[in-house]
Amino acid sequence: MRLTVEFTTEPFDLDEPPGHALAAREVIQAADLDAVDVGPFGNTAEGEAPAVLGAIEAVLRRSLQAGATRISLQVNVVQEAGR
Repeated sequence: MRLTVEFTTEPFDLDEPPGHALAAREVIQAADLDAVDVGPFGNTAEGEAPAVLGAIEAVLRRSLQAGATRISLQVNVVQEAGR
């Protein structure tokens, strides 16, 4: 099964990325995922379910440890052609 995840960490800082956002980005970029898009207000990634779920757990742990007060995320199953 393939999954996509979209997530945002808060609080926002419009001047520079806060530590919790940088920690989340580091985790997601280092994960064994097929597609990663890091943006100023949210991040998305896609990959096989075990890799995505492991990355989500790491993002939650590292972001909270780095000062995030809220993490919003959405996980979707990727519909494969012919299924």
